[in-house]
Amino acid sequence: MSTVISSTEAARHLGDYLARIKHRGESFILTRNDQPLAQLTPLPGNYTATWGQLVAALASLPIDPTFADDLEKVNASDQPLRNPWD
Repeated sequence: MSTVISSTEAARHLGDYLARIKHRGESFILTRNDQPLAQLTPLPGNYTATWGQLVAALASLPIDPTFADDLEKVNASDQPLRNPWD
């Protein structure tokens, strides 16, 4: 759904509207004399997901029951570098 704004409002706050398009994926319909004139929308492929969409995507990932075991193996094999001056 697009938010309707006047072209004057868009000109005054263009940076804010571009940030909303970039970061929230919002769309705007610009009007002049209350008549639709243009539409500002994100380009395909340039969409940034919202926090809620990211959380939902992460929640839908499969759970790997062996992940904790893999982390323990990595931590156990991690050794500090030897000091060459000792």
